[in-house]
Amino acid sequence: MKAKFSNISIKAIFSTIPNKMINLKEQINIFYDGDLKKYERIKKTIGLDKRHIVDSKTTTLDLCAYSTIKLLESNIIKIDEIDTLIFVTQTPDFMQPNNAHILHGKIGLNKNCACFEINAGCSGYVYGLFLSYTMIQNGARNVLLCVGDTISKIVNPLDSNTAPIFGDAGSTTLISCDNTNKDSYFSLHADGKGYENLIYPNSAFRIDNKEKYLFMNGAEIFNFSIDKEPKAINEILEFANTQSIDFIFFHQANAYIISNITKRLNIDPQKAPSDSISKYGNTSSASIPLAICHKLHNGFNKDLQIILSGFGVGLSWASALLTLKCNTIISKPLIYKENI
Repeated sequence: MKAKFSNISIKAIFSTIPNKMINLKEQINIFYDGDLKKYERIKKTIGLDKRHIVDSKTTTLDLCAYSTIKLLESNIIKIDEIDTLIFVTQTPDFMQPNNAHILHGKIGLNKNCACFEINAGCSGYVYGLFLSYTMIQNGARNVLLCVGDTISKIVNPLDSNTAPIFGDAGSTTLISCDNTNKDSYFSLHADGKGYENLIYPNSAFRIDNKEKYLFMNGAEIFNFSIDKEPKAINEILEFANTQSIDFIFFHQANAYIISNITKRLNIDPQKAPSDSISKYGNTSSASIPLAICHKLHNGFNKDLQIILSGFGVGLSWASALLTLKCNTIISKPLIYKENI
């Protein structure tokens, strides 16, 4: 589906990573039998180097709460002006209640604030933005969108196909009414027939095998990504009737996938940054806002027209074309500290 929104903009983006950092080179004996050349090849091609992962006590809720508190401390908005909280995650603290309501109570939001959670991964940030824009179009004024995952908790720590790839992060984005902003465009897609290619089996109530870790069919996910994403980017450009783009922030799956997509689109690689992957790994639903914080936290002197595009688990893919105004507050990636 496609949707167009007017008079709405992103006011702030804050992202938080755990303080525990793992250097992949230190794990070459675990994943690559001590083969330094293989490690160097993977580092260069896929972009893997470092990743930040949570300890046993820290959760997605903690990371997103930290981002939220820091956003509120920036004084861009008063807490009683927030009328909607949306939380996007695949790794909640509990099956019930959801993270959205726990965070609502933790930061003391108004009881008239709408509050709900959605289960989404790689495309979750764009889907969350779509829901945020929809809420504002239908009466909300200020939406907090929290997006994050701690995938390190569900991968096999000895599996070289998943463990070195995934890092953890949590983000909070403030979306508000803004009658000075340009129109925003969204395009959302899904193909549930491919759900088994990226799955965390036996994680809820359908127990059908002994597998207890995240499974990813890397080849199928790669083929899906490089097939769907170029079409999705061309679709959103055509929908918005523009070819003028400052940046495309893809889901930071890995550098090789993003490189292949940009080549098929024949766009300048500088407009599709992927260097955050080597710093933080693939942080699932938080990868797009984290990439924005990594790239733009020093500020920018003009309004930017950007595309955000997520793809993966579901299978799903979603893109948005919007204007990021030069007065948007973008945090440097924050390091999580307990007991804030």
